[in-house]
Amino acid sequence: MTMGRTLCVALVGIDGHLVEVEADVASGLPAFTITGLPDTALGQARDRVRAASANSGAPVPMRRVTVNLSPASLPKAGTAFDLAIAVAVLVAAQTLPQRAAAGVLHLGELGLDGRVRRVRGVLPAVLAASRAGVERVVVPAGNAGEAALVPGVQVRAARSLAGLVAAYRGEPSPDAEFPVDEDTADPAPPAAATPDLADVVGQQEARTSLEVAAAGGHHLLLLGPPGAGKTMLACRLPGLLPDLEPDAALEVTAVHSLAGLLPAGAGLVVRPPFVDPHHTASPAAIVGGGTGVPRPGAASRAHRGVLFLDEAPEFDARVLESLRQPLEDGELVIHRSRGAARYPARFQLVLAANPCPCGRASGKGADCTCSPMARRRYLHRLSGPLLDRVDLQVQVLPVTRAALHPDMAPESSAVVAGRVRQARTAQAQRWAGTGWQLNAHAPGPALRRGRWRCHPSATAPLDRGVDRGTLSVRGYDRVLRTAWTLADLGGRSSPGADDVATAYALRHQGQVAA
Repeated sequence: MTMGRTLCVALVGIDGHLVEVEADVASGLPAFTITGLPDTALGQARDRVRAASANSGAPVPMRRVTVNLSPASLPKAGTAFDLAIAVAVLVAAQTLPQRAAAGVLHLGELGLDGRVRRVRGVLPAVLAASRAGVERVVVPAGNAGEAALVPGVQVRAARSLAGLVAAYRGEPSPDAEFPVDEDTADPAPPAAATPDLADVVGQQEARTSLEVAAAGGHHLLLLGPPGAGKTMLACRLPGLLPDLEPDAALEVTAVHSLAGLLPAGAGLVVRPPFVDPHHTASPAAIVGGGTGVPRPGAASRAHRGVLFLDEAPEFDARVLESLRQPLEDGELVIHRSRGAARYPARFQLVLAANPCPCGRASGKGADCTCSPMARRRYLHRLSGPLLDRVDLQVQVLPVTRAALHPDMAPESSAVVAGRVRQARTAQAQRWAGTGWQLNAHAPGPALRRGRWRCHPSATAPLDRGVDRGTLSVRGYDRVLRTAWTLADLGGRSSPGADDVATAYALRHQGQVAA
């Protein structure tokens, strides 16, 4: 007997670590041992591998089989190691030639009949392997589409262990008996028509804020009574955003693959995602978590897109406060006793809230039945540190009768999206070579001094706000970012006093109502 070796990948968050799967078949009482910190599902691979190998015409010898997953100190989880373990054991048993598995990445779960089933996280795993220099990968046929998205990698789609064994031996493949397995993938939802901004009547200030948010990547709070159009506006924000750049699309697709949301045969996710969790969602559902290996939450699934929290004050305070880190850093780091998992989470946050529990405190608030204390408690569920990170805070007032007139034709999403594209083009040219893509990503010091500093007369209102204590330094920087976006939408090379004043007003409009 000889040693069998092949490769697999252990995913810790979005990061993949190349794992060498070693197998040794020695004389002794029949046993099958897996070492290298496997979790429960991975520890059960010994039974799946024995049954799948026997039903594929390549049984595991009734000897002492030892499988080591190196580095042994790295925790490993999931069923994606099944195929690599089976191949390494069959090489050690001299059922397969040594050269067949050397330097090849194998991913896939084995059914007892030898079928190779889909697994989560194939795209980030193949990305990690490619960066480590691996050029050949074997994945389930249901995952072949996403694996092929990684350039420079030769992908072999495996339907069954019997077919892979036959291919490595140079024999005819029996894979025609095994259909492509797709039962572990969430079904692809039917494509829904993108909501159009033309459906929203009135609300000119809120529409302008939505356009500014789309152009500069700014966070947005919509504060107003029920039925004013807050949810309609938020749901139309993705339609104003341009398609994702190739690198961003690959990141988003990798997260969706890890979350198990990528349908079989799906290509790159090129549209910004829109995630709107219910207000009863737990902190783990929003930021990620769970037992064992943490899974990506709603914040990571909204990476490069929009995270919409409707009825924001109804969310648990822990959920809202947990968003402060990704709003600043663009990523989430979830710590567990066995390590930490990192997930990207650079999203646009959109909050929608009523002004009070009954929702009728807008304007003069004559119809409001809430006490002053109830109003304060309700809006104070959105903490100051969280709101300080929201660039645009806008009142959405009730729609007037004049806005319902048939001659009032609101602009469509296509028209507004055209202006957003032009503004983003200006930002791309300005920030080229800096590592920033949008105005919302530009650091405050770069906007307060140097070549992008605004004229002192334009920032005078902000200076007075800082002196009075009504504007934090973080808020100062966010107003400047919004002012740059307003200038880009207006075709100006730099913000003027009007742009700064408008940005300041858009930030404080919602705070007045609070």
